[in-house]
Amino acid sequence: MKRDIDSGQVFTRRAFVIGALQTGLLTVLGSRLAWLSVVQGSRYRVLAEKNRINMRLLAPARGEILDRNGTPLAVNAQNFRAILIPEQTDDLAAALSRLQKLIPITQRDIQRVMKQAQKSASYAPLEVKENLTWDEVSLIEVNLPDLPGISVDEGQIRQYPLKDATAHLVGYVGAVNKSELDEDSDQLLSLPNFAVGKSGLEKTYEDQLRGTAGAAQDEVNVVGRVVRELKRDTGVPGKALQLTIDAQLQKYMQDRLGQEKSASGVVMDALTGAVYALSSSPGFDPNNFTRGLTPEMWEAMSDDPALPMNNKAVGGLYPPGSCFKMVTAAAGLETGVITENTTQFCPGYFQLGNATFHCWKHEGHGTVGILDAITRSCDVFFYKMAVDIGVDRIAKYANLFGYGQKTGIELPEEKSGLIPTAAWKKNYTGESWQPGETVVTAIGQGYNQVTPLQLAVMSARLVSGRMVSPRLVSSVGGVAVIPDKWPALAVRPRTLAVIREGMNRVCNTQGGTAFAARITDARFLMGGKTGSAQVKHMTRAERAAHQKNEELPWNLRDQALFTSFAPVYNPRYACAVVVEHGMHGGSAAAPIARDILFMTQQRNPAGIEFPDVTTKEG
Repeated sequence: MKRDIDSGQVFTRRAFVIGALQTGLLTVLGSRLAWLSVVQGSRYRVLAEKNRINMRLLAPARGEILDRNGTPLAVNAQNFRAILIPEQTDDLAAALSRLQKLIPITQRDIQRVMKQAQKSASYAPLEVKENLTWDEVSLIEVNLPDLPGISVDEGQIRQYPLKDATAHLVGYVGAVNKSELDEDSDQLLSLPNFAVGKSGLEKTYEDQLRGTAGAAQDEVNVVGRVVRELKRDTGVPGKALQLTIDAQLQKYMQDRLGQEKSASGVVMDALTGAVYALSSSPGFDPNNFTRGLTPEMWEAMSDDPALPMNNKAVGGLYPPGSCFKMVTAAAGLETGVITENTTQFCPGYFQLGNATFHCWKHEGHGTVGILDAITRSCDVFFYKMAVDIGVDRIAKYANLFGYGQKTGIELPEEKSGLIPTAAWKKNYTGESWQPGETVVTAIGQGYNQVTPLQLAVMSARLVSGRMVSPRLVSSVGGVAVIPDKWPALAVRPRTLAVIREGMNRVCNTQGGTAFAARITDARFLMGGKTGSAQVKHMTRAERAAHQKNEELPWNLRDQALFTSFAPVYNPRYACAVVVEHGMHGGSAAAPIARDILFMTQQRNPAGIEFPDVTTKEG
């Protein structure tokens, strides 16, 4: 009996201990559960949701770029891509080999995909080839049963319909680089294959053209594989740009410039600043940058001495040559150093101390006044005048006419050029300015460096009497860009009238340096100024031997320039052309400017009225 009692007591103690342990464990588990569900519940709900829902950024459609008439210059085209999902094929190499038999795929592409497959999840799609043609898409679709893991995906790619004609103007897009990632916090830049503006207007207006990212919500399983798309927000498309450019005139200019080895040109509205065409030749096809530039293509462009990647219209720097004489003339007339009646005898050279400065016409021009000096481009007249004016006053008027500073055009490649002063030389070289340097500055040589765009701006200011500046964009996202009200040019109207008359005579009177290149239709007559600028300084021995420009290597021949306006009776269009190493402005640059101005007036983007006259020889 006692043994039964003792056994019962032992059982009771054991039960109590076990019960206590169980109660303790339940208490710990309950406390932990309460902590996880109450205190940490919200955190774990978020983590669980993240495991179930995956957010994806979606690239918005990039804004289009259109000409003044709505002609597309940069658009988004369909981009069909061959996609491979590794987990859906037993043999990755075999799948790629079968695809290669249907469409052109390089060994480089195959090696790239194989490397990506080793680094990526097996369910992640890999791009094999983009920019598929319709025929290639059809071949893949028809053979899909024999191409496990391969499919066709549709995206967008930037396309430039006018190719090289607008390459320097519109620019191009390309893959995001590290510096762009560091400078821009927009998450869109981290998307694979996302492209941003690299040059031209594509770069300047990147923020407006890019748009705002969209997002998609995907339901994913535990290993991250997408089960289905739950929600999609396409984002906000980029804003469209409408330009002042006339696409047909732009293409005509590019084709006309392309007849030379290297040339550039601009035509603009002399009153509003609207640029109707701006070209640099040779150009390049910007579509190659979006489709994928091969090393061979890049090497060919880099080795081309004509520098097709450079926008010479806004970034090419040249001595203006005799095109600068209008600035010197304005400085002389405005400072009172000369009058309309001042004359100077030109024997073919000018003596300053021990230095002799030659006129381009070795036998000289005889006695000339300001109008004849512009018409026949007499160097000696400007040599003498410049010594009395001084370089600093010449520079002041050069700046007024737009030289030595950026014009403000919406292109990141624009350069400011250089107009020297005595202080500039002292700071730059540590040496004092010499009178002989003023002599060569007066005819656009020496340290002077200008762009073709600045040449056109100078003509625009001459004919308008206002501080006109060029512009390319007329509206952003449908909102008009209102041009500034240009202030009056601080030059007397009579001075401008005298210089314009000289430019009229350059083209429309016998003996004018551009008479042979004149427009003969009386409705469309142009005025202008020729310029030829030395690249290689001629030694006395070379001058004595009468070495000719055409005997020099191409890259040492003189630059050929021409700046102009039309129509003469009511100027509205300003144009400038530079032919690199074209030797003579009158024979190389002037005929191109003539053709461009004639075409511009026929298209008449400014909408001016022309007189009803009978066409005749000018």
